[in-house]
Amino acid sequence: MMTVRVCDMIMGSGKTQSAINLMCKDKNSKYIFITPYLNEVERIKQSCADRKFVSPQNKGDGKLDNLHYLLSKGENIASTHALFRYYTDETLSLLRYHGYKLILDEVFNVVENLNIHKDDIAMLTDEKIIGVDEEGRVVRANNKYQGEFASLLETCDTGNVLLYGGKLMIWTFPVKVFEAFSDVIILTYLFDAQIQKYYFDINNVDIEYIGTKYERGEYQFCDYPSLPEYAKHLSEKIHILDDERMNMVGDDRTALSVSWYERASKAKGKPLIQMLKNNLYNLFRHKFQSGADENMWTTFKDYRVLLAGKGYTKGFLSYNIRATNNYRCKTHLAYCVNVYFNPYMKNYFTDLGVDVKEDEYALSEMIQWIWRSAIREENDIWVYIPSKRMRTLLIEWLNKLATN
Repeated sequence: MMTVRVCDMIMGSGKTQSAINLMCKDKNSKYIFITPYLNEVERIKQSCADRKFVSPQNKGDGKLDNLHYLLSKGENIASTHALFRYYTDETLSLLRYHGYKLILDEVFNVVENLNIHKDDIAMLTDEKIIGVDEEGRVVRANNKYQGEFASLLETCDTGNVLLYGGKLMIWTFPVKVFEAFSDVIILTYLFDAQIQKYYFDINNVDIEYIGTKYERGEYQFCDYPSLPEYAKHLSEKIHILDDERMNMVGDDRTALSVSWYERASKAKGKPLIQMLKNNLYNLFRHKFQSGADENMWTTFKDYRVLLAGKGYTKGFLSYNIRATNNYRCKTHLAYCVNVYFNPYMKNYFTDLGVDVKEDEYALSEMIQWIWRSAIREENDIWVYIPSKRMRTLLIEWLNKLATN
């Protein structure tokens, strides 16, 4: 059974800087640092200049071949989350040979739905082109098949494709990849509510929680997570709009969820969508009286164009964004979503005995988005959260921090 160390600390507690200091000092080890964004890759290269971090390039026989070349030379590597999507046994062997250590900056979706229609899945099953083993893994059942789903069969050969509820899923970062590293550290916050935690649960991966501390002028990892002093005063910095009329659109528990937007966008005249759009214009123009360069807002991407308006359109930032510092100047925010766990994924994990923490998951997504703003510099921000459910989750979290 493997053990993964998780640095589960609030944003701004020095997680990434602790990792940088560790990699700079531990010159006897080879490291791979994985992050969602390219600017963080460059940060690692610059901050760990002596360690000479490099990134795989899509040249020669492709990015995977270049990765294998870099691994064979024992290079330190910084890259994005897509690095191991198409790993092979050679990848794992090279990782083990050099004793690589992994630092994963932020969790990511270790499982994704494959975009294959249910009728095609039924055909592949009925024609005995694919089968399912005892653990629910999809396996190749016809070695002679060369049709349009041949690439799917190659993916199934990795053992990472599952069939559940009539749909196909793929593990994008399987446990066997984690097992190839001599040490794994994950940098995140509210890990217990993340898909990656549930994935580790069903694969019997042990979790050891660690923290950070600021000592002798630098951040470093320590044995126990703790709450930074600044976090206890966040309720004084995050000003949540309390306006009954503006918040009315989100009073119902499921208001502003994906299904709510789907129904509201199909209604004649789209009255609820129009109400929310009017609220946004009123918010930034009159309530906040903020400039376009100060404004940041979000909704689900399919409905972005319906809510966009003068004075704030360019401030859109995806609701599930993580680990970017490019919006730290934004002081006036509108979070127009109500986040729920993917019901298909929820049922899958629940059937395997996992306790899915849906409210905590929603809170973690919201906090990550809010932390792209000026609050990461400990500056005051003003936030409009029309969903009563999401607004309540944030208020309760802030109150809990203040009393710790």
